[in-house]
Amino acid sequence: MRSHLLNDTTAEHYRRSVTEGVERVAAKLAATDRPFTGVSVDDLAPRIEGIDLDKPLHDTAAVLDELEEVYLRDAIYFHHPRYLAHLNCPVVIPAVLGEAVLSAVNSSLDTWDQSAGGTLIERKLIDWTAERIGLGPAADGVFTSGGSQSNLQALLLAREEAKPARDGWEGPAALGKLRVFASEASHFSVKKSAKLLGLGPDAVVSIPVDHDKRLQTLALAREMERCTEAGLIPMAVVATAGTTDFGSIDPLPEIAELCDRYGAWMHVDAAYGCGLLASVKYRDRIDGIERADSVTVDYHKSFFQPVSSSAVLVRDAVTLRHATYHAEYLNPRRMVEERIPNQVDKSLQTTRRFDALKLWMTLRTMGADGIGALFDEVCDLAAEGWELLAADPRFDVVVQPSLSTLVFRYIPAAVTDPAAIDRANLHARKALFASGDAVVAGTKVNDRHYLKFTLLNPETTTADMAAVLDLIAGHAEQYLGEPLDRAS
Repeated sequence: MRSHLLNDTTAEHYRRSVTEGVERVAAKLAATDRPFTGVSVDDLAPRIEGIDLDKPLHDTAAVLDELEEVYLRDAIYFHHPRYLAHLNCPVVIPAVLGEAVLSAVNSSLDTWDQSAGGTLIERKLIDWTAERIGLGPAADGVFTSGGSQSNLQALLLAREEAKPARDGWEGPAALGKLRVFASEASHFSVKKSAKLLGLGPDAVVSIPVDHDKRLQTLALAREMERCTEAGLIPMAVVATAGTTDFGSIDPLPEIAELCDRYGAWMHVDAAYGCGLLASVKYRDRIDGIERADSVTVDYHKSFFQPVSSSAVLVRDAVTLRHATYHAEYLNPRRMVEERIPNQVDKSLQTTRRFDALKLWMTLRTMGADGIGALFDEVCDLAAEGWELLAADPRFDVVVQPSLSTLVFRYIPAAVTDPAAIDRANLHARKALFASGDAVVAGTKVNDRHYLKFTLLNPETTTADMAAVLDLIAGHAEQYLGEPLDRAS
């Protein structure tokens, strides 16, 4: 069994095995003609359930053959131009190479004596990102597993910073006084984080959005004033730079002014919109982000990185102390005095992958402008898609995109019952998924069912979008029993 350990004596075995795996995946990618096969849970589950994990195959080629049957054949392929559903991007080759390197070396980014140069590479990338944001010379941060963890850590810091800054703080009993303000279109992780942090059930105050699905700053000002007058503490405002459903960007400068006025921590959830940090054309859409106290970025959304690759950045490195705990076996306090850089001092995680290497490889190969150009392409594509939808009487499109998301609804001329139209849209999405011809997402707007294109693939074209819209209309019309009418 030692022959399967990766070491100096098995290097050739490693090379052959990985090469065979890469060749299988490359062949699959080259032959994929649709994003999904349409396989159902009922079809796939028995295949996997029937595998006896206590009876190994003892042969890599046989394992890869089996993997083709239970995974590769029926995987959902984000690289296909008609995968238009969630915030999943096709990945760039330098990052995939980085993934192969980091998995084989298997550095752990918690302490210097487990990573060495990996620690310094991650720190360099944090500094690079903080500079792109404009957080200033005292900024710092750490890589995380994703936006939810980044948001959780940011709100932990905000909670701890709120304590000593307020007169009459009463310890744990005062947690119920803390309030977090976020738009009704913000990510669900804000409410989940508040619960995990022990805040009260009313801790997150939902602020209405405007027609463009951006937080209404007048409503935010009223709520912050109301809470202050009631003896509550405006702990933080979570501004979103790229909402999951609409790609909308909250008015960051105005929110920053309110945070200054009420002494609240400003967190910007830019998990989606962080691609604008590298944009040549649209960087100004997130002006004001430089005034944040903390920022979430997901490189695995709009920097075309494999999952996972995310980070939380802070304006003041000192605030990261709220996540610092020392263990004699890992990161004793003397290491701080000896200036030994341990990333676990900043992180909610202990053992942590060297995910920063993927972004490093990407930047060193393509450069920031290369990444930004790809993200600009999908933003341009969304603008073209909006024009396509706005001109098509079969569809109602919600808002003009700020990033690369389009939310729309099929509206048959002969049907006026909103519930029937809801069912038709739901059916169209399910039927499209079952066919494997394309994958789109769904959401609700004003309690009505809508469909969603999340455009993160520069290979997608307006012709792809038009074809998928025709497929959606066809499925919906078939469900409603309407005659097909392609006139537009």
